Amino acid sequence: MRRALEIWEKSLGAEHPQVAAGLDNLAQLLKATNRLSEAEPLMRRALEIDEKSFGPGHPDVAIDLNNLAALLKETDRLDEAEPLYRRALEIFEKSLGAGHPLTETVRGNLERLEKEKGASPEGAKVEVRSEKVKGAGPKGKVTSEYTAPLRVWDG
Repeated sequence: MRRALEIWEKSLGAEHPQVAAGLDNLAQLLKATNRLSEAEPLMRRALEIDEKSFGPGHPDVAIDLNNLAALLKETDRLDEAEPLYRRALEIFEKSLGAGHPLTETVRGNLERLEKEKGASPEGAKVEVRSEKVKGAGPKGKVTSEYTAPLRVWDG
């Protein structure tokens, strides 16, 4: 995977969305093997590239936000994760609709984070809709329960 990233960076440029997808995929692999400190900077770089490439309200950005929030939650940085989940939820609700599987996934992630944090401030609770949703994301990216582990660039 690192070799593929090198090739993409040289042939497409370091700020290309395919590089962001590769960074996120490598970060997910590192996260799955409990190498969280190595995964986080890759996720942050993927988010930065996608924000520059697609704009701050794009569904690919929301996937990056969700994945980074999941890592932050896993490292017990709940206060850092919450605004990322909220931003991802807002993007998905505006771009894909409230009932879309990706929107429901992020909503469930935020609900679980709120439960873990305990009682949230009045009015900050998200509406409960579903616990587990699987579906295909934008531009061929695939999401599973809770995180979006694979990103496929379809150009």
